[in-house]
Amino acid sequence: MGLISLLTGRPGPSGFGSASTAELVTEGIDATNLTAIVTGGASGIGEETVRVLALRGAHVIIAARNMEAANNSKQRILGTNPSAHVDVMKLDLCSMKSIRAFADNFNSTGLPLNILINNAGVMFCPYQLSEDGIEMQFATNHLGHFLLTNLLLEKMKITAKKTGIEGRIVLLSSIAHLRPYPEGILFDAINDEARYSDKMAYGQSKLANILHANELSRRLQEGGANITVNSVHPGLIMTNLMRHSAFLMRFLQAFTFMLWKNVPQGAATTCYAALHPALKGVTGKYFLDCNEMTPSALASDEALAKKLWDFSNKLVGSTP
Repeated sequence: MGLISLLTGRPGPSGFGSASTAELVTEGIDATNLTAIVTGGASGIGEETVRVLALRGAHVIIAARNMEAANNSKQRILGTNPSAHVDVMKLDLCSMKSIRAFADNFNSTGLPLNILINNAGVMFCPYQLSEDGIEMQFATNHLGHFLLTNLLLEKMKITAKKTGIEGRIVLLSSIAHLRPYPEGILFDAINDEARYSDKMAYGQSKLANILHANELSRRLQEGGANITVNSVHPGLIMTNLMRHSAFLMRFLQAFTFMLWKNVPQGAATTCYAALHPALKGVTGKYFLDCNEMTPSALASDEALAKKLWDFSNKLVGSTP
């Protein structure tokens, strides 16, 4: 999949391309026996992902920080699909206390869990620390999802074993993983304000998403779990994620308009990775425009993935 395919929307080996929508890539798929969690499902491509999964029959939980926005999103989805099975639960990914409370609340419902879509994130925000004292982009985009996934993993394993249905975890990364800090992850300076770059910090967090997916995939395969883990780049989409850089992005969009997607196109690769039967058993891969792509050398570094795993475990373990 090269620049020409991106510009023209020409399908790749999967039969889909940059112009494909989430509805198109899931057409004919029956998800009525599946339960999914979508973080950040209250707006943008997260909401579209929830809408399409529910359209295919899945029971979808919107995990969101802003409950008013999440309930408004639910009502919009029900407005177009009255039979949609959508629920809302509180989750603030920059708070480990909130993440643990969410996991406890979800696990106490007795619901199964087939699909976890780690979609939420922040982008290019000014330097700030999370509630737990960790740089905000790394805390929200990577560490929050790392902890959430670990806390829900046993539920996913049990669900897959009981039902015989493959579980799927999808992490939203970005092509921005190509531009992190020069060393990739600032293990020894994750909170260093003097070194902080909003763009490279975002790239670092998106690199971490791919490394997390790859290492989790390796561990699940080693343990024989019937769960796949893949990362995706949704494409360039103008959503609330870009609120900290809206002027810059709109300026760039004026000169690169042919590279940008609309929201239904932006949710396509996520929905493809979550539902499409062609990806049964496919794990530890990175997808762009619904086609497998090779990420950066740093993102493919197994030693770096293991180091990040241990580093992340240490951070979440140090928080009460």
